[in-house]
Amino acid sequence: MNDKRSNQDNKPQLDAGTNLGTISCTPTELDYRLEQDSASGYSLYNSLAVFAAHYRHAPLQAGAILLGIILAVTLLIGVKSTNENAVRSYSEATELLSQRASLLITPNTGEQYLDEQVYFRLRQAGISQALAVINGLVVDSEGRRWQLQGSDLFAAINLQQHSGTNQKTDSAINPNIPLAKLLGAKNILLMSQSLADKVAPDGLFYLQDPLNEQGHPISLEVVGLDDEFGLGNAIVADISLAQSLLNHSQKLSYIALFDEPSSLITQINQEQLLLQQATITEQDQGQALQELTRSFHLNLNAMSMLAFVVGLFIAYNGVRYSLMKRQKLLVQLLQLGVQKHMLLLALVVELSFLVFVGSVVGFILGLQLSLWLQPMVAMTLEQLYGARLMPGSWQWQWLVQAMALTLFAGLLACLPLYRQLTNQPLARMIAKSNQVSHLVKTHRMQFMIACIALIGCALAFPFAKQYQISLGLMGIVIIAIPLLLPLTIYRISEWMANLFPTGLWHYMIAETKELIGPLSLAMMAMLLALTANISMNTLVGSFEITLKNWLESRLHADLYMRPASDKILEIQDLLSKQEKVSGIYTQWTIASTYQGMPIELVSRDLYSTKVTSSLKSQTDNLWSEFVAGKQILISEPIAIKYGLNIGDSFNIDPFNHASTHQLPTIGAIFFDYGNPKGQVVIDRSLWQQLQLPHQPKSIAASYQGDIGQLESLLLESKLISNAQMYNQAKIKQQAIAMFKQTFSITMVLNSLTLIVAAIGLFSACLMLIQARQAPLAKLYALGINKRELRLMTFVQMQLIVLLTCLVALPTGAVLGYLLINKVTLQAFGWSIAMLWDWPAYFRVVAIALTTSAIAIAIPLYWQTRKPLISSLQQEAL
Repeated sequence: MNDKRSNQDNKPQLDAGTNLGTISCTPTELDYRLEQDSASGYSLYNSLAVFAAHYRHAPLQAGAILLGIILAVTLLIGVKSTNENAVRSYSEATELLSQRASLLITPNTGEQYLDEQVYFRLRQAGISQALAVINGLVVDSEGRRWQLQGSDLFAAINLQQHSGTNQKTDSAINPNIPLAKLLGAKNILLMSQSLADKVAPDGLFYLQDPLNEQGHPISLEVVGLDDEFGLGNAIVADISLAQSLLNHSQKLSYIALFDEPSSLITQINQEQLLLQQATITEQDQGQALQELTRSFHLNLNAMSMLAFVVGLFIAYNGVRYSLMKRQKLLVQLLQLGVQKHMLLLALVVELSFLVFVGSVVGFILGLQLSLWLQPMVAMTLEQLYGARLMPGSWQWQWLVQAMALTLFAGLLACLPLYRQLTNQPLARMIAKSNQVSHLVKTHRMQFMIACIALIGCALAFPFAKQYQISLGLMGIVIIAIPLLLPLTIYRISEWMANLFPTGLWHYMIAETKELIGPLSLAMMAMLLALTANISMNTLVGSFEITLKNWLESRLHADLYMRPASDKILEIQDLLSKQEKVSGIYTQWTIASTYQGMPIELVSRDLYSTKVTSSLKSQTDNLWSEFVAGKQILISEPIAIKYGLNIGDSFNIDPFNHASTHQLPTIGAIFFDYGNPKGQVVIDRSLWQQLQLPHQPKSIAASYQGDIGQLESLLLESKLISNAQMYNQAKIKQQAIAMFKQTFSITMVLNSLTLIVAAIGLFSACLMLIQARQAPLAKLYALGINKRELRLMTFVQMQLIVLLTCLVALPTGAVLGYLLINKVTLQAFGWSIAMLWDWPAYFRVVAIALTTSAIAIAIPLYWQTRKPLISSLQQEAL
């Protein structure tokens, strides 16, 4: 024992007043423990024990690191879960309350419904795995339109139980669906429980009577099914009730078949079961929907990655602050014999542990965030693409992926800092070294890297033809923009310092340069969030104005109607007899495909085509060639997606039936913001030449008077229901509502990113003000009162935030330009006129300044309330 004490006394002793990062053991105990454990190979364990003791006395530092990791992983997992669930829904989508169909029997081209006798013939031929379905719009007592789907519920349940693929759902269906009431022909609607709670809290739902829409509404009992059944916003009824509510007796929208496709097709063709009354189409396992929605999900992923990067900035800021506060402690550990590689390993293990804890918490919160985001995504996808999302699910692999990504990014950012601290000379004074000059050198290097990256992107953007490449280049721009910030603010602060005379305000501006380093990462995160917010506001505002202008030109009629095909001629005759009807317009539409993707082939009367087509480009002799059937019009999304230009020949299946073998060429490209599938417009003469259906699909009318009078007249005629009529005002209202819904989730993610940055700023300000207690106390001792100190510190930090906001204005505008003219144009095929919304920009800046004022004022007030002697005892930053 005496030998041990003798050895201990010979070791370098630590001064009792030396700051060890407020560890929980005395310097003598630390010396003895390290000596003993180093001999036993436990220096890693004891280094970690010292770090743990440090964090027990400085929980704010560990909390700042965990906060950034948790926020980053939460937003990453929230969006990833939402997107993965949507893509899974496309490939696993089933018929409502049933299983996935392998074949669909649909009406012939140009017809809306098929006769239910086709279904009966299939059943009589022994094809029992079949489900009859009818879809349509119904109107409730408040005038709202709802999508109603009717099917043979008993057949649907039997098919689902026969599949054996969803035992959990099977066991829940029988007790939830009131089979006895259905057998008794009761008026029952099935909805998801969430929708039922919203629209029918008392268990009753009222729909207009299609035979007497001015009379009393029909009362229907609502049964709510668990959201796990995936009904979404659909309303389901037994097929007989649905046919009655839609006023389409003995009609079907399609028939779903569930057996092996090739054998079914062979049997149907051999026995001639369709009698040329319908066509067979094979399911594509969701590939078409995935293709249509790919850019939508890519944009969500891009927003989540942006939020993830902002969160990592916050985490890295916490790591750097913690290391700065432990710089003396690390030097002491090296002086006491801890090997450099063991100390570096201890720091890596510490970061890995914090990443593990933060990722687990962020994973749990991310799944909760996904539950909040999914209804918004589901409504957007259902309205735009007719896609239903299945109930959400999660996988452990997501946690591993998030953890690996966060650890990789964290190590990439922190290892240089770790190596710098562990490789510093042991003889270095433990006091603060010249950190400002080193930070300026680092910021200068970051500025040069950012300039090189931006120049490279500027040269590459003109050659980027795919939106994935443009989005990747924009990601480089987003990373480069914050690297410009620290040196930019530093130089501006230098310039401003020369404008003030010697005194307190000169000192305040000059010292602002000292704060840029500690606050730089928080400001980078704030700059990213502000830039993203300004760019998205530019995109959304520009698109809203563009959409409204397009609707004004596209909607030339006052009332649009889509009645049953056998009623169109009668309605045309009725409208022609009305004196106030100034114009009747017709439209023919069939579904087709181009290179495997669905499109619409459309023909209108010539007047409607000229008035409603907002042309982007055209040939000189467009209309004469168009009437002759030699040229066609295509929508801008088709042209951009497939790289088509004016004069190119265009071929789809209907064109192969033309009497001439010469394919039509593209005579014009028109703007189209309302159809995700894209449209091809041909003249009526070519439509007839191709022997396409003679019956119009829809009609429209212009009316000189109150449009409500015309609607009432048509309803009284019993030729059309209210659900089949759309007046111009309602279409515009629905289009704008759908537009806002489409961008709502992007704006939510954008706002969450801004909130994350604000939290990071609060954390950075709290740590910085805590570190500056000693300098502030010295100024107080020199005669500056607390009010002046608070004002000076507040103005310093607000000045940095203001300069960050001013930098965000041009960078946000540049990012908005790239979003509009590159990413959105290539991803969606939409040309949008870029508009500057200065009030929105300054509103965002005002929000940022207000948020930062709160983030600065609260910790500043906390810290400056402490007694002078307490502040003087704190270590200077």
